[in-house]
Amino acid sequence: MTDSLDFSYESRPVRVVFRAGAAVSATPGEVERLGLRRVLVVCGARGADTARAVADALGPACVGLHDRARMHVPAEVAGTAVEAARAAGADGCVAVGGGSSIGLGKAIALRTGLPLIAVPSTYSGSEMTPVWGLTEAGVKRTGRDAKVLPRSVVYDPGLTLSLPVPLSVTSGVNAIAHAVEALYAPDTSPLVALMAEEGVRAMARALPAVAAEPASPQARGRALYGAWLCGSCLGATTMGLHHKLCHVLGGTFSLPHAETHTVVLPYVLAHNAPAAPDAAAAVARALDTADAPTALWELAGQLGAPRSLAELGLAEADLAVAAAQTAGQAYANPRPVTAAGVLALLRAAYEGAPPATVAH
Repeated sequence: MTDSLDFSYESRPVRVVFRAGAAVSATPGEVERLGLRRVLVVCGARGADTARAVADALGPACVGLHDRARMHVPAEVAGTAVEAARAAGADGCVAVGGGSSIGLGKAIALRTGLPLIAVPSTYSGSEMTPVWGLTEAGVKRTGRDAKVLPRSVVYDPGLTLSLPVPLSVTSGVNAIAHAVEALYAPDTSPLVALMAEEGVRAMARALPAVAAEPASPQARGRALYGAWLCGSCLGATTMGLHHKLCHVLGGTFSLPHAETHTVVLPYVLAHNAPAAPDAAAAVARALDTADAPTALWELAGQLGAPRSLAELGLAEADLAVAAAQTAGQAYANPRPVTAAGVLALLRAAYEGAPPATVAH
């Protein structure tokens, strides 16, 4: 942080309930607090059992369970969900699950204006942001709209106990990415910087504990706490190269969301570090290291996460296409974005090389 302060910060009106058992014990109260009488519960196939428990707790206030959420929110999936909400006469929506489920809830809110309650079961952080995303014809579009920001977020560490360790790790590194980009965003602020550094620290310490003891409520709670902070940072700032690149890789090439964030993050941080030394230093402090990109790369490796785009199924011929698409978009980033620069970054990420190779 420089000595001369110059920033804007806008707080977002999200109510957060964080406690064990909250999914079932607190969600009905949040529905009642918002005056909702007919809510549609949305989820994906993987989290249907949890969503059903939430729906049962809601009793007659639940008018249906829609379990068709899919990664990257395909436009046709969103359209079907909007029709389901309208057909049920819903006056609100409860999204239970990870980023795909919450993304589908946001799509409903965007099209209908219905209030959204989020009950996250991963560490994606989407629940704390007014950012929506839709994929159509192989292109993922994102935007910001206050309508999609959940009115209430119910954090229950117990929901993450069944999250497989590999997905826990990649979901957690995905959360760290939100905080890292918030540190060098053009609209960052002292409060965001504090949340971001603490969020990275909390998540980086929690993930090894989760991997060692997946059934530990304490470890899961610390990871969820980190996810809340990191998601709050994403909601308060503008996304840069990392998120835009991941949107291209996910929307155009159908790469898995959290795994893509995990692979790409060390390389983008190494790429941007020379132009954002304060942000890189904050991440390094949080990770207790002198080299933040390498520490993130090593953390992923130690926890068994993928470290190359080749592992995720990207073809080498796709690198130039992805670089051109990413460089062709206008967005804020501390270092100028060029097709050649992004291609070098992507090539290192494709090979899984140490991130220092793209630091300059």
